[in-house]
Formats: sequence, C-alpha cells, structure tokens
Amino acid sequence: MSFDYHFHVKKERPEDIYKDVREYYNDEKLFNYATSKNMMRIQEKITKRVVELLNFIDNNKLILDAGCGPGFASFYMQKQGYKIVSLDLIDAFLKVYDMSDLNPITGDMSYCAFRPNTFDGIISISALQWIYSNLHKLEAKKRMIDLVKSFFFILKKKGTIIIQFYPKNSEMMKEIGKIFIDYAPFEGGYIIDNVETPKKRKIFLKLKKH
Repeated sequence: MSFDYHFHVKKERPEDIYKDVREYYNDEKLFNYATSKNMMRIQEKITKRVVELLNFIDNNKLILDAGCGPGFASFYMQKQGYKIVSLDLIDAFLKVYDMSDLNPITGDMSYCAFRPNTFDGIISISALQWIYSNLHKLEAKKRMIDLVKSFFFILKKKGTIIIQFYPKNSEMMKEIGKIFIDYAPFEGGYIIDNVETPKKRKIFLKLKKH
C-alpha cells in the first residue's frame, strides 16, 4: 500500500495526553459528546460517505460498528436497512440512548469475541486513533496487530472494512495501512476526501477480504 501524501498535525489531541480512552471520556465529556447536535451532524455526514464506500448492492448485510460511541453511525445505518452490532469499550456510551435494536456489546475492538466469518462489513468511525496514536509504543502496535487479525477473522469472505480515523501524520497513516496488509491478506488502500483542505480532510481506509 503506497500513498504519496504528507501531513503533520501539530496540535495536541486527547489521545496524545490520555493513555486510555476511558480516562478521557469522564461523565461530563461523555454526555457532552453524546448529546452534541453538531457532533451528530458530523458523524451522520461521515457515515453517509462510509455507506458510499461500502458500495453494497443491497442492504441485507450484517455490519459491525466498532468503537460506536453513542451509536450515531449505528442508528443511521439501521435506518438504511442494515443489521447492526454496536461495539464500544465504554459501557456508558451504550446507555445514553436506547440501543436495544442495535445489539450493543461492551468490548474492546482489538479483541472482537465473535465467531469467524460473521460480518459482511465492519465500519469504524473516529475511533482507531485511540488504538494506535504513537509509532513508538510497542504495546499499542501489538494492540493494532491484534485488531487487524481479529477483524480478518470475523469478516466474511468478500467482506468490506471501512475505517475513518484521524492519524496524527502521514507516517502514522502509512504505518497503520502497512500493518493491515502485513498481518492479514487484505486488499485495499486509502481514500482521502478534501486532500487540499486540512480542516475538512477525511481519511478512510477501505479493505476487502478475498
């Protein structure tokens, strides 16, 4: 996987400061995020793009929303007719709204405890940077490798993964792409929207299991 695109975000982010996403999302931050109308609009817009990139002919598919937060993407995809399993590490996120129809599960997206070949698709929106935000942290890299292997294991043959995330720089973006290709026989690459406008830039990783 190669992509000749370079950037570096200098601004410090929460994942640069907090070792664990659960430390950052205390009760107040979690509630503010989950009830933010602006965040809902942003997440819905990203999810619409994710649906485009999945490019399924029909919506009779089972989708895992990994790192679902309060379920913005899950609710949108359910409205489009998809069957959803919503997974997040933070149990409180799954209780802000009634997610009973979304099969909510508290769990770590790096270690998905599902049967092999379960899902037609896996999506993850604005979550992956919490898994692997520093190239020099060996424990984080191991977690990233475990995530790749786990996703491959639970994804059906010819299934598709779409991951939208916020890498700190192009080096991190390329490293994550390389891990996906090196540790599981995925095929695919990056799709970047608004390449020339950093504030609007969205980075997606699209992978297929053949």
